[in-house]
Amino acid sequence: MYLGKSIRLERIFNRNTHRTIIVPLDHGVSVGPIFGLIDLRDTVNKVAEGGANAVLMHKGIPRRSHRGSGRDIGLIIHLSASSNLSPFPNAKTLVGGVEDALRLGADAVSVHINLGDETERYMLGELGRISSEANSWGMPLFAMVYARGPKIKSEYDPEVVKHCARLAEELGADVVKVPYTGDIDTFHDVIDGCDIPVVIAGGPKMENEKDILQMAHDSIQAGGSGLSVGRNIFQAKNPRLLVKALHGIVHENRTVSQSLAILG
Repeated sequence: MYLGKSIRLERIFNRNTHRTIIVPLDHGVSVGPIFGLIDLRDTVNKVAEGGANAVLMHKGIPRRSHRGSGRDIGLIIHLSASSNLSPFPNAKTLVGGVEDALRLGADAVSVHINLGDETERYMLGELGRISSEANSWGMPLFAMVYARGPKIKSEYDPEVVKHCARLAEELGADVVKVPYTGDIDTFHDVIDGCDIPVVIAGGPKMENEKDILQMAHDSIQAGGSGLSVGRNIFQAKNPRLLVKALHGIVHENRTVSQSLAILG
């Protein structure tokens, strides 16, 4: 691995635990300016203060979210997009490149693909191209890989999730984000089939913060490398405290009960 890539990965992963808490803030493209994404500087401040390792956003957003003070936090630029207004919301297209991210001072780039969609072949081609470009620049590649299409009965099926994780590794990603399979044993199988760090998605908005902590805890017990959780963090009652509680689980090996105490 190039030294530059190693250095950038250390900015989005804790050097001691080799795990990460990433907060995606890219939802404005798909669903618009929802709660939690209006004052982005405030949101980034809160998750940074709580101990998040990185935020993820589209290339136009750093100019309205860069703070210039406070706790530092890693930056991942997301290169894929689609909107929920489209008749084909699962068909992601590239809207930026590695050089855009380099000019913004980013620590990694991110590409989203949906396996099983009718446009899968195009998304795979884009992932492969960005993988080659990112590698030549020493830029880490974060792949969000889900299974969503006519042949997919459940995107949480362990066999399907294992396929998603392995595909990302085979096409050159440095980190892969997949759905959590629901239990420690099956997610451990996902980890076993993939030799790059695997982080879990937050999924739909949860009403119970204990469920978020439990999912985080179980994924770490299975050998996962952390979380990439968006609206369940930035739309929480207190994003700073929730990230702090998650930090206890991901980086300090705390129990769910210990982390719940942080939330009061």
